[in-house]
Amino acid sequence: MMDGGGIGWAGWVIGITLMVGFWGLLFWAVVSLVRRPKETIPTIRTADAILAERFSRGEIDADEFEARRRVLEAR
Repeated sequence: MMDGGGIGWAGWVIGITLMVGFWGLLFWAVVSLVRRPKETIPTIRTADAILAERFSRGEIDADEFEARRRVLEAR
């Protein structure tokens, strides 16, 4: 019996597999591009900001904070 020269069920399996793989790869690429972390511009922290952060974390006490702040203001 002649089937018209088609490749039969194997062709359908290969075709469907390739189609699912293509769309899966395309979906993965779009999701990867959207979820990529944005490049951030590093912020320049001032000496006052660093001093205030150290004080708020408890690394230095109020007296040391004020003394260092006065030194920074004198510059």
